[in-house]
Amino acid sequence: MNIAFSPCPNDTFVFHALVHGLIDNAPSFDVTYADIDKTNYWASKQEGPEVMKISFAALPWVLDDYRLIPCGGALGRGCGPLVLTADKTNSAAAIGGKAVAVPSDRSTAYILFRLWVAQHVPEDVGEVRVMPFDKIMPAVQSGEVDAGLVIHEARFTFQNYGLHLLQDLGEWWEEDTGLPIPLGAIIAKRSDSINYAKLADWIRASVEYAWENPEASREYVLEHAQEMSPDVAQSHIDLYVNEFTRDLGQDGYAAIESLLGRAAEKGLVPSFDLDALK
Repeated sequence: MNIAFSPCPNDTFVFHALVHGLIDNAPSFDVTYADIDKTNYWASKQEGPEVMKISFAALPWVLDDYRLIPCGGALGRGCGPLVLTADKTNSAAAIGGKAVAVPSDRSTAYILFRLWVAQHVPEDVGEVRVMPFDKIMPAVQSGEVDAGLVIHEARFTFQNYGLHLLQDLGEWWEEDTGLPIPLGAIIAKRSDSINYAKLADWIRASVEYAWENPEASREYVLEHAQEMSPDVAQSHIDLYVNEFTRDLGQDGYAAIESLLGRAAEKGLVPSFDLDALK
């Protein structure tokens, strides 16, 4: 079976056992390492492997062709995207009409950003510029853009660029809804040849193996961690791999429905049948 996920530490930690043949009765998996923007694109074009990690924000475009798998993804608390500026300001209105860099315009981070802007930036922002996430903080630092929306390990390193935290969108979302943030979803193509219950069992077993044997995946994680320090890689894992990775559960599904329902109301994603999530 073919699978695609990012080289980020949380994904390599979660899927290490599955792709290294350590899960009983699971088939062999051929891995493609791809940023979530690429897998979002593959899914929207009905291309790519049978199993992929995409942004929850991309689900409304692909649910006719893919099923959501209820484990292996990334949801959580205290792990939201950040809005950064070079100037020290605590006023959301300060980015009204300004240029903002974002890592994707089809991501949970972007949806959270647009929902927050709708509530707190009366003038709306100006130009929204999509750029690779690792280029955003340097662009804010240099003044190329006025603000940046950052994800992943940037929450641990933005101070190194002398940048200011304007808003933690995770804190805002949790205060506003009481729910975790849905970030990355595991999906599988709709096909009679895939046993979705078994696939979920294999992924769940891989998560549990990772927790029970944390040292087993360390070399694999760091090999793909893009020059990340071991401490930052571990912080990344601790933040994004949690009980929602084992199973979405009631709160997980409620978070997904709330995020995508609000986004559909604002025209940020296509309308869709919420029952298709299950």
